[in-house]
Order: sequence, then structure tokens, then C-alpha cells
Amino acid sequence: MNKGMLTVGIIMLSLMALLLINVISNYSTGGELDYYLVKETTEAAMEDAIDLEYYRMNSLLRIDKEKFVESFLRRFADNVDNTRSYTVSFYDINEVPPKVSVKVDSHTVLSFSGSAANISTNIDAILETDYEEDKYTEKVLSDPDNDAGYGIGDRSNSAKGAE
Repeated sequence: MNKGMLTVGIIMLSLMALLLINVISNYSTGGELDYYLVKETTEAAMEDAIDLEYYRMNSLLRIDKEKFVESFLRRFADNVDNTRSYTVSFYDINEVPPKVSVKVDSHTVLSFSGSAANISTNIDAILETDYEEDKYTEKVLSDPDNDAGYGIGDRSNSAKGAE
């Protein structure tokens, strides 16, 4: 009888250990999956929300707030896991320069003392480009007959000094 109870105790202990490992693994893997999901969704939604007309006129990037939120929620809803519930919060959306701050809370099945364990993922993203082109300024500065860049009377003084 003593060996039988010892065997049952070992089996119970191993089942509890497996359950604990499964819960911890699900919690940590869920956080990593949420991070990459939010990161990729944010990048794609920002690219979708670029205002191309504004970019063509001013050569500066600008995003449309409503289009970003719509695209983010649509993409996020297409890719989430149906075993958890999510809360999405947008803290800061700047149109120029394009910057967004998104927080996603995923509510897991795990609970301690009646309160559910949440996984929070925060992303701050800035959309930028290395190239800024101002065609009007380049045209004016490349023309040798204009007075751009000179103060009043400076051009005439430099021309007299050259004579």
C-alpha cells in the first residue's frame, strides 16, 4: 500500500508540473506572438495610411489617422487567436511626422485570486524616410541669376568686389 500511494503521489506531482510548464509556456509564448503581431500590423497599417497626395505636393510623409485605425483593426482582427480576448488602445497618433503609440492587452485564461492575467504589449512606431526633396528650393538655388540666399545689397557688393 505504501508503494502504491508513493506512485500515485509521483503521478500527481508530475501532472501538476506539466500543467505549470504548459501555463508558463503559453503565457510567455503568447507575449512574444502578441509583440510580433502588433509590430507587423502597426508597420503595415502605417504604410497603408500614407497620404500620397500630401507626399507628392510637399515631399513629406503624412498618415491619415482614421485610415490608420481602420487598417490596424482590420489587419489585427484577421490575425488574432480566437482563444483570447483583446483590448486595443491608441494613445498617440501624429499625422506629421507619422508616429503612433498602440497598446494591446490580451486577456489569458490564467487567473490568480479571481483576477485574470493580462499580457500588455506597447508599440511606439515612427515612419520616416532618408530622402527629403524640395524641388522648388533646388530649382531656385541652382539658378545663377536669382538672389536667393543673399541679403539685400549683398549681391551687388560681391559683384563690385569682383570687378
